[in-house]
Amino acid sequence: MSFSTSGLSVDAIGQLYTGHHRWLLGWLQRRVGCRDQAADLAQDTFVKVLRSRNSLYVEEARALLSTIARSIVVDHFRRRALEQAFLDALALIPEPQSPSPEARSLVLEALLAVDRMLDGLPDKVRRAFLLSQLDGMGYRDIATELGVSVSSVQQYMTRAYAACYAAQYADET
Repeated sequence: MSFSTSGLSVDAIGQLYTGHHRWLLGWLQRRVGCRDQAADLAQDTFVKVLRSRNSLYVEEARALLSTIARSIVVDHFRRRALEQAFLDALALIPEPQSPSPEARSLVLEALLAVDRMLDGLPDKVRRAFLLSQLDGMGYRDIATELGVSVSSVQQYMTRAYAACYAAQYADET
């Protein structure tokens, strides 16, 4: 049986949720080790399923839910690691120079947006961008490091800058 999630009846949504929520919650709890966090991630998973415009095959609901949940768990751990690295860096700043809670929140939000943008790039594009921006390497050195031509590095950087631009101005369109 197949149906589009955009046209789900209330009964079908209820059946999907009641038929699989407990299983998904247990699956997530084994991965994150916290029932409350697992409940939040399960909710995020069902919301993502319901927002999907793809067809859902009821017989394969657990495979779909676990695939979506796995992606959400990876994002959760990546976000948590980034937040912890940010907090560790803030701990090194003397108290009088420490940013306000509002500034911290804005910086963390920007860091998470950059992380999402970088994660969406192909590996060589991401590596070229990071070598250029974080390590200060020139295009010729990056080309040598990646084993590609300088023109490939130029293309990678153009693609990375376009992704930065799109991430920066995505909300303004």
